[in-house]
Amino acid sequence: MLCFAEIGSKIIVTGGAYAYVEVAFGKYARFLTTNIFIFGGAIMANAAVANALADTLAYFFPVFKTQAIRVLLFVTMFAGFAYLNIRGVKKGMFLVKFNTIAKLTPLLFIILFGWLSFSPANFSWTSTPSLVDFGEVCLILLFTFVGIETGLNVSGEIKNPQKTIPKGIMLSAFTVVLLYTLIQMTAQGVLGETLPNFKDAPHAEVGRAMIGPLGATLVVIGACFSMFGNLSGFALNMPRIIFAAARDEVIPPKSLANIHARYSTPHVAITSYAALACFFACTGEFRQLAMLASASFLLIYLGVILAVIKYRMTKQDEAGAYKMPGGYLVPSASLIAVVWFLSNLPSNELSAMAIFLALLTMFYLTMNVWRRKHA
Repeated sequence: MLCFAEIGSKIIVTGGAYAYVEVAFGKYARFLTTNIFIFGGAIMANAAVANALADTLAYFFPVFKTQAIRVLLFVTMFAGFAYLNIRGVKKGMFLVKFNTIAKLTPLLFIILFGWLSFSPANFSWTSTPSLVDFGEVCLILLFTFVGIETGLNVSGEIKNPQKTIPKGIMLSAFTVVLLYTLIQMTAQGVLGETLPNFKDAPHAEVGRAMIGPLGATLVVIGACFSMFGNLSGFALNMPRIIFAAARDEVIPPKSLANIHARYSTPHVAITSYAALACFFACTGEFRQLAMLASASFLLIYLGVILAVIKYRMTKQDEAGAYKMPGGYLVPSASLIAVVWFLSNLPSNELSAMAIFLALLTMFYLTMNVWRRKHA
């Protein structure tokens, strides 16, 4: 986040991470970053959250553990998102706002009242996880933190960005870390060593331990609203990013930039995004999809860290821009951390990422040759 704060205060353009990477490394890097974000950071992440939603619903309705029912849920949900967003952005925004109102309710409920059922003995340390287990858990945990930097996507519209961007980035990072830490401490303090027994809906079990079945019901409802709100927000925003990328010929095909004749919405991008997210939700499961999404964000973060290092080496400091302390210490530590995170990917996921990058590279080269021939 310090790297984002520094580069974001120096490159004041709308676009966020892919814009920083493009300024530092050119159009090929932008192409990779954009596609990694769309397919890994958005579609895979959406599919992971959809599976988490189904797992949470299964806490009260075991039928959602059945694959056929889960597929029906995913198809209905993503088709509904596509329909609403094709009809117009106002309908999509209403859905996002409605879910946002209920988003923080279960988390604040647990934090504020969980101490009533809290037991300090539940923090006893009985064993140490292996480095491999620790690395895999970190990859999944990272999934819950990604997106803090998305406010930089509109950097070009931020007032006084040299001061606003660093403050906003660090405040949001601090708030999220504090909130998650309090939630984890409360859950651990209430459930103790039984916490790992409730992997599908741990917070619901915390609510049950606090005030009985009513607590579990409130938490599940709130959690479902939170995840549904996340999904509806992505369904509203991401197709617009795909539309813009296709319009600017960053990604093919150009038909993704088509506009609906009646509703003036990017209907092809909306439909394509919903179909892909639904497909991966139906064919994957939360842990696998969350790890792939985390790995995608890590690749993007890697590009931003390298952009910070290159920008420092090749550009002069701009007046008023934020510069993190410690010289190259923070970027170097961030680089090592990201590489370590990526090294903890299971071999099949690591191979899939490598193949995906190779295919993107081949496609980019082919596309450039085609454009030169038809220029």
